[in-house]
Formats: sequence, C-alpha cells, structure tokens
Amino acid sequence: MASPPLIDIRKLCIGFRGRSGALLPVLHDVDLTVCRGESIGIVGESGSGKSTLALAAMGYLKHGLQKISGEVIYDGADMFARTSHDLSKIRGGQLGLIPQNSGQALTPTLRIGQQIHEALRLHCSMPTSSHAERAIDLLTQVRLPDPKAILHRYPHELSGGQQQRVAIAMALAGEPDALMLDEPTTGLDVTTQAHILELLRELAASRNMAMVYVSHDLGVIARVCDRVQVLYAGETVLSGPTREVLRHPGHPYARGLLASIPRLGDRTLPRALEGRPPGPDSPRDGCAFAPRCGMATKDCTTTHPPMIAGMARQMTRCLYPMQVAELDLGGVGAVLSCCAADSPSALRLDEVAVRYDQPGILAALRGAPRPPSTVDGITLDLTRGETLGLVGESGSGKSTILKAIAGLLPPAKGRITLGDGTNLSPTVEQRRPDHLRRIQMIFQNPDDSLNPRQSVVEILAQPLRLYFGLRERALRDRATELLDTVRLGSHYLDRRPGQLSGGEKQRVAVARAFAAGPEIVLCDEITSALDVSVQAAVLELLNDLKGLHGTAFIFVSHDLTVVRALSDRVAVLYQGRLCEIGPAAAVYAPPSHPYTEALLGAVLEPDPDHTPTLLAEDFADLSPPARGCPFQRRCPVKRGTLCETDTPPAQEAGDGHVIRCHIPLAELRVSTTQAAKS
Repeated sequence: MASPPLIDIRKLCIGFRGRSGALLPVLHDVDLTVCRGESIGIVGESGSGKSTLALAAMGYLKHGLQKISGEVIYDGADMFARTSHDLSKIRGGQLGLIPQNSGQALTPTLRIGQQIHEALRLHCSMPTSSHAERAIDLLTQVRLPDPKAILHRYPHELSGGQQQRVAIAMALAGEPDALMLDEPTTGLDVTTQAHILELLRELAASRNMAMVYVSHDLGVIARVCDRVQVLYAGETVLSGPTREVLRHPGHPYARGLLASIPRLGDRTLPRALEGRPPGPDSPRDGCAFAPRCGMATKDCTTTHPPMIAGMARQMTRCLYPMQVAELDLGGVGAVLSCCAADSPSALRLDEVAVRYDQPGILAALRGAPRPPSTVDGITLDLTRGETLGLVGESGSGKSTILKAIAGLLPPAKGRITLGDGTNLSPTVEQRRPDHLRRIQMIFQNPDDSLNPRQSVVEILAQPLRLYFGLRERALRDRATELLDTVRLGSHYLDRRPGQLSGGEKQRVAVARAFAAGPEIVLCDEITSALDVSVQAAVLELLNDLKGLHGTAFIFVSHDLTVVRALSDRVAVLYQGRLCEIGPAAAVYAPPSHPYTEALLGAVLEPDPDHTPTLLAEDFADLSPPARGCPFQRRCPVKRGTLCETDTPPAQEAGDGHVIRCHIPLAELRVSTTQAAKS
C-alpha cells in the first residue's frame, strides 16, 4: 500500500478583503500533493500565487491574507490547526524554507557562524561540540570558498550570491523532510546555480526529501523537478510530469511561457505574452486566460473550464485540450536592433583598475604587499547604438565596472572617456551635470532604487527638472510620454511603487533612466528577478529604445541566454580580468576560452534531457592570483607553470574576437571538451 503524501493541499482558497469589504481570492481551490522524495515545480508569472501557495504549505500567510477554505495537511495534520508552538518546531526543522531574497533569512547584526549555530541548536539533536564542524560542512556543500573565514563575516561582507548560499546552508541545517524553495537560485551565476541544483538533487535522493520548487526559470524546473504545476491568476491550469509538460505543454498559457524563454543557440529576442493576468477582483465567468489566448472562442468567455485529462498524461484547465498542440504562437519574436559597423564611439575604458581594499597605515609601514586589484587592465570600447554584454560568475567584477563608469567607484588607475574624447571625472560629485545626464544606470532591484513614498510622476520629475528645467504641465506631459514609451500609460502617473508589479516597477526604472536623454545606459541584472514573460517584454522594450534613440547599453547578467539574445558583443570576465571579447555569435561558438566553455556548459535549458557540463571540484576563488592567468586554479586544461607565471597573450580569432589564453586557438575547443567529459 502506497504511503500517504507528506504534503496534501486540498481545495485551498486564500484571499484578502478589498476596499468594499468583500473577500478577493488570490488562490482558487488549489490542490497539491507531494510525496517523500518527490520534487514538484510551481511555475507561472508574477502574481500567479506561486509563493503564496508555497508559504501556505508551511502554515504561513503574508500580512493581510487569510484562508477562506480548504486544508493544508502536512504529515497527517492540518497546518492551520496546529499551535504556534508546534509550528515553530516544524518550521526550520522538518520543513525548511529557502527564500528568494537572502535578506529575509539572514540577520544583518549577527555573524554567519552565529546564525548557522542557532539553526543547528534549534533544529538538530547533535551535541554542541559538533556544531562548528557541521557549519563548515554546510558551507562547503554550497560551494562557499574558505568556509572558516565566512563564518566570521557579517552578511553585508558577502556578495548577494554568497548570502543566498548561506541561506541555503541554513535551510539544510535541520536536515528537513520537506524543503520549500522560493526562487532560491535567481541571484546566482550559472556555474554556482548548476552546482547548487546538483546538491539539491543529491540531497533529495539520499534523504528521501520532498521539495516544492517555485521558479520562473523553466530550465531549473527541468533539472530538479519530477512534476510541474502551472498556476495562472491563482488557479492551477496545468499539471503533469515535467518531461511531458515541457515537451508537449497541454495548455496555451504554458506554451506561451515556453515561447518567452531566450535560447542559448539563438540571437533572437523571445516573444512576450500579450496582455496581463486578471486582478483578484476580476469576474470569473469564463477561462481566466481567455483574453490572452490565441485559440479562445465565445464559450471560453462564458464557461469556466474544469481540470480534465489532456494529452501526454497531463491534467489541464482548457475546453479544447487536444487542440493546444496546433496553436499558432505567431512566429518569432521582435527583430533585434543592431548597431551600424561604422557607428561612432560612445565610451572607452583604458587599462581601468578598481580596488576595494584600503590597507591601514601599519600594514603600509610593515611593507605588506597589497592584494591584486579587484578589477584590473580593463580596456573596452562601446559604440553608439551598441549593446555590450558583460558575463561572468559572481565576483568577476561586472557590477564593479558599471559602478566605475557611473562614478560610484573611483578607478585606482586608467581612464574612462566619452566618445568625444572627454575624460570623465572619477566620482559623481566631480562630474559635470551634462556628463551625469549622458550616463544613466538601471539597478537589479527596482525596490532599492524607487522611493516608495513618491508617486511615479514624482519619481520621473527629478531628472526632468534637473536636466531640462521642466515644470508643472510640461513636466507631466513629458512623464506621460515616457510612460507611453515603456508601455504603461498616463494612468500610472499617480501610483506609488507599492501598487505596481515587479515588471511595472522595472519599466518605471527604465523610464526614469531615459528621462535624462542618456547616450549610455548601464543595466545591472535588471531582468534577473522577473518572470519569463515580463523579462521578454523588458528585453523587447530595451531593444525598441535602442533602435529609437541610438542608445548604447552595457548589459550585465548571469543569464547567458538573455545576453545572447540582446547583445551585439560580449565580454567575459573572471576575477576582474578580461578573458574573452568579441561578437556575440563568435563568443558563443568555438573556439572559446576555457572559462567561457565552463560558463556555457553550465547553462540550463528547459529540456529534461539536457545535462549541464560542470567542472569537477569547481570552487570559486576569493581573489585573483598575483600573476599568470586569472583562471589557472580551476582551468581543466592548464599548461603547467606557464599559466601560473605568464600573462596570457591576446589571440585574434577574427572579426574583433579576442581570446586571452596560452593554448593555441586550434586546440582550445578540443582540449576543453575532453577535460569537461573526463
């Protein structure tokens, strides 16, 4: 007889009270079962209820939400009927959570070691004397370099990716029976993400651990999940085995999500889903997806479809499940705007170096050698209308370079000049207003850059007043034009950031950057927290603005498929050193630097049969070596002491494609592939 499911959610309905006092559901009669050792993926756009469902499985609701009906059974008992004492024993121990934002899991005033020790004390039965060894083991499992040093640091002394790995280690400390994962690898680079996913797969198998994995990354879902459940507007529209759902999606919405994903082999913009999901107060007379569906009929607007058996062992909420495979998604995505070959220069970096360390007087008097610069020897050209992608693992110096260009970090040496040859002052405070206007930056998290107390029109007003002296009606008219440009419209002018979705907030951030009329826009991981459909819409927006204004972009991202889709050229960084640069098509094809091969091999595809190629014992370096190749410690094809002592030569592969490596170009592809296989 089969054992009962560990998690059994039945007809769960969760909502909040609107201004009229009526209960507005955000989850509609959702069912979910998870057995021990099983991994379930929950996918859907932002606002579909994914995180609400995962938190409800732990008996937790965000402020303002309440359970309307249904049950959440964990290990035979209803979580919402348990006492707070029982819940505190279960959460963090038997039932772990890894949130998307590591700031929600880490206490900023406590060292990492103290926080892991607290998790072990609360949720483990091992003796206290074993906690130190166990903490080091946990940090080693999640690929953190020098675990002993990490234990003594505060969260702010770690990068975002390192903080997330600490949060994962803390969730694993209690050896949970079930793990809730809410976008846990969103902020991680491709190699770290691939290794973390392998770790989770191994733990789930060895501990017979259940996992509920919330993600907008279908490549992640393909790698770790046995089954997939697709949510739309708070209800399940499709569920089934991962292979069948990703190969033969049985609902139009799932097909649209797959079409929104950029692919590693194509330099084409993905196709965004038209329209947006209905709000909680929208009527539910027909199919919630009907207004956006390419095969909707009149019946779809009046009849609410039940969950029925569809094709390929899937359950689908569609009136015409057998016709979904014939749905025409409308061809390819938007045409990519490319820069002209003879475009004038917009920006140049010459031998730029940046260092964070500030050695004290005593260290200088002792003659202690300074560690290598965080970023060193960076020479780059950016032409008008060009998109230059910067890729590399966390700590490779991508964001540091953007901050140096923006004047937020002064270079230790080298110079940064505009296209007309004007030297840029090292800091924002020293730069002329016109120079500030010409370079704008869009940050990863719009919540950190948009003032929550200001309306959208007030947010846009600052650059319009500062650079163009606009006031009152003229200012509001220009703000409306900017919102139209980013496809929002004038009805957003008086809203505040808290009233916007994640994609809408990022569009406001884009509008604010373009309010200054910039020549160069610096984009720092601006799509990493967006679902695939919103990401596709933002990429299309940037492409349109580039074609309309001739704006040059420097685009930083961990997602190599997004960089491939948007960029004219790509620069690959490791430990603040340039390993490879060239046209996107050339960098993504052989021959490649061994580090580039490692990055491309770790990219996940929304294909259950795709297996990433990972370097063995692949631990990131804390700092670059003092001399030689920056990648020498991890390179699978290292050439003895030559790579340790000599700076790699710049080899021309043609058409502006440069690879800095001691290995001859003809041997690069063969040697790297053989090492990866072994």
